[in-house]
Amino acid sequence: MIKKPKKQKFFVEENETINDCLKRIEEEGYIPVRRIEEPIFKEVVENGKIEVVPYGRKIVFEGKLV
Repeated sequence: MIKKPKKQKFFVEENETINDCLKRIEEEGYIPVRRIEEPIFKEVVENGKIEVVPYGRKIVFEGKLV
């Protein structure tokens, strides 16, 4: 029998809603205990200068084994 880790991180994938991710967490036997949002930045060249601009965000849930 393979033992599951007590805590695991679940990433909201592209083309997946937050509710879909929460269902996936529940199906794997975990409950979400923490939500983390990490910004994603992109380098853009404007007027010969490189600027870092916000591009999106990555949502991560930390799940605890039930």
